[in-house]
Amino acid sequence: MTGIHLVGSIPLADAETVFRTVASALGPHLATLPDGETGVRKDWIAWQYAVLARTPGLEPIPVGDRGYLRRQLVRLDGTRDAPALGALGYADAAIASYATFARLQQDGVIPAAVRFQVSLPTPLAPLTVFVAPGDRARVEPAYQAALLGELAQICAAIPHDRLAIQWDVAVEVALVDAVFPAHFAEVERGVRDRLAALLAAVPRDVALGVHLCYGDFGHRHFADPPDAGTLLRLAMMLFALDRPLAWLHLPVPRAWTAPAAYAPLAALTVPAATALYLGVVHMTDGLEGARARLDLARAALAPAIGARIGAATECGWGRRPPETIDALIALHAAIVRA
Repeated sequence: MTGIHLVGSIPLADAETVFRTVASALGPHLATLPDGETGVRKDWIAWQYAVLARTPGLEPIPVGDRGYLRRQLVRLDGTRDAPALGALGYADAAIASYATFARLQQDGVIPAAVRFQVSLPTPLAPLTVFVAPGDRARVEPAYQAALLGELAQICAAIPHDRLAIQWDVAVEVALVDAVFPAHFAEVERGVRDRLAALLAAVPRDVALGVHLCYGDFGHRHFADPPDAGTLLRLAMMLFALDRPLAWLHLPVPRAWTAPAAYAPLAALTVPAATALYLGVVHMTDGLEGARARLDLARAALAPAIGARIGAATECGWGRRPPETIDALIALHAAIVRA
């Protein structure tokens, strides 16, 4: 097994608590370590609504049925063609957390080989969740420029040999599966072109990964896929791009208990330099369920790939009760030993 991957959020008190707690139990099995996205960031992109709502050129609007995404919306207020986005907050959070990470790594708390992981949403995530459909095309360039500016600040402040960037690709999965409507034509091509630009923006000496996701609002997916077909298409799309990946994370729904769900993975080819992490860990069925899903995945994958997969949860842990985290960490440790 390749090891353990942590998708991002961990609901502990602060970054130092996350680093110390996780490193002590899982440090030797990690290639990267996130800061837990603690505080205001714990619910993935939810905090970006406040950023957008206070942006000059945007205004909140009432929403009736908020549906799966439980969202509020903003729209252009008519004073300008595009919003005047300032700091989004991702760079400030990452730079502050890295100072703690570096100190703990210097002290030997975090293994020397582990990189500091910064998980970032793609621009399509806050756009699709928080911006009125008719305004998304005009807001997208401004938000993308702001987010890539945050990425540039992170890469300028943190040594590249200590840094890992993960793009969280969730809304794109929903767009490709036509669960959510897209604000652009030729959806799959539009998703590919946008992902290509995001991957290319990460310097090549920074470790880069992608987390594909089916959502985790209320521990529910935005869609329940019957099999790994869409994940296969998106994985092969990513591997065809010019920017190599250090890792790819694929969710594995708890309901995938039969070989047919994993059958599409037989066509998956993974570059030798890319680690493949599968989200097989579910607290509801513990070690036994994770082992069963790993066995089914290995049976579907080419032998060379199946021999080097790693384990993860489907999504971040931020929406879990904090009192469950010790047991979840222990479960990961047990999977590595199994």
